[in-house]
Amino acid sequence: MTRPDFIVHHLGNEAQPLVIIDDFAPDPEALRAAAIAGRFGPASHHYPGIRAPLPASYLPGQQALIAKALCEVFDHHGPMEVIDASFSIVTTPPAELTMVQRLPHCDAYAVERIALLHYLAPGSGEGTAFFRHRSTGFETVSEARAPIYFDQLEAELRYGGVPPARYIANDTTLFERTMLAEARYNRALLYRSYMLHSGAIAPESPLSPDPSTGRLTITGFLSAG
Repeated sequence: MTRPDFIVHHLGNEAQPLVIIDDFAPDPEALRAAAIAGRFGPASHHYPGIRAPLPASYLPGQQALIAKALCEVFDHHGPMEVIDASFSIVTTPPAELTMVQRLPHCDAYAVERIALLHYLAPGSGEGTAFFRHRSTGFETVSEARAPIYFDQLEAELRYGGVPPARYIANDTTLFERTMLAEARYNRALLYRSYMLHSGAIAPESPLSPDPSTGRLTITGFLSAG
C-alpha cells in the first residue's frame, strides 16, 4: 500500500507548521475494534473525557511517516521519543467544563514537543481549532512567554468574567481563530505542542463514551531532537 503524502499549512502570524495526513493508518477499522475492546478510564491533564491504552503495534507502524514529517517540516533530525499516546474520547458535557477546558490550551512549552492527533470516528465533522491570543498576539506559549501570557489571561478573566460553558471553536473577545483543521476519518495532525488550540466540539455533539459512536481519536505526544 502506498504511504500517504502529507500537506503542510503554516498558521497565523507566527507561521507555525501544521501537518495533515489523510489515510494515516493502513487499517483504521482494526484500531476501532481495538478501542471497542479496550478498557477506558478517566483522563488526566485537563482532558475532557476518557482514555485507553493503544495496541503495541500502533506507533512503530506509523513511525517512518512521522519521522519523515518531523525531519522535513519541523527540522527534527534526532531520535523520536514517545511521551504518551492513547485512545481518547471527549465525553464532558459543556455545562460541566472547567474554566481551563473552555479556553485554548497548549500541551507543553518546549519547541521539540510534537502533538499527534488521529481521528477515528467516521463522519465526525468538527475538528481542532488553533488560536491567537488577541492582547498579547501569542499563537504559541513557550517557557519564556508563559508568565506573560498567563498573567495577562488571568487579568482578563478576573475583570471580564468566566468564559461561557462551551467548547471554544470560533473567535471570542479574547481569542482569534487562525485555522480549523477539519476532522476526517483516518486523518492525522502533527503540530508543535505549544500552539494554542482546542477541540472544536459542536454544542449538539452527543459526546458518547462508546468507542463505536463517540469522538474516538488517538492522541500522542512526542519529543524529537
